[in-house]
Amino acid sequence: MAISQEDKYEKILDAAIEAFAEVGYHSCQVAKIARMAGVADGTIYLYFKNKEDILIRLFKERMGRFIELIRSEMDSCQDTRSRLRAIVHTHLTYMENNRALATVSQIELRQPDTSLYTAIAFPLRNYFRLIEEVIEEGIKQNEIIPSFNVHVARQMIFGTIDRATTDWIFARSERSLSKDTDCMLELFSAALGLPKEENIKKKNEI
Repeated sequence: MAISQEDKYEKILDAAIEAFAEVGYHSCQVAKIARMAGVADGTIYLYFKNKEDILIRLFKERMGRFIELIRSEMDSCQDTRSRLRAIVHTHLTYMENNRALATVSQIELRQPDTSLYTAIAFPLRNYFRLIEEVIEEGIKQNEIIPSFNVHVARQMIFGTIDRATTDWIFARSERSLSKDTDCMLELFSAALGLPKEENIKKKNEI
């Protein structure tokens, strides 16, 4: 049965993630991506302009799905602590289950290339905005003091998760990333002055 154009497109993106993670973006040749995707070299150019276009689009699309996943996990959350937990746990678990993508996003997309950074800035801003919305809602619900700087809070949260993911990739021995969820959540909660979990449970029981 013939493969649809959409399936072929996804196969190329999946192959690119694996190829970039294996040999690095700059060392990777389009021919390698085509071989891993099981398509002819020329087929790549039916979907992408060049290798940089592949990297940019795989980040935009995978990041878009990633943000949608976090938002869906947050749908049932009733307070700032649970929303933060959804962000942290979803991020760490997703990266843990998609190591090649984590390697590409943490290493290959951190190249000192202005045009590349500009191209991927939009999905990153969407993620930043998602975190800021959680902080703003926490202030609105009187769970976080009004004077707390939303920008600084977002930097703290994203920066910690991002750095933990990078350290996990470079760790000399294999270890779990998602196990750090509760530790990070307590760190963020204390920094933001959030009510303790037992107090939230008592409040919900009243």
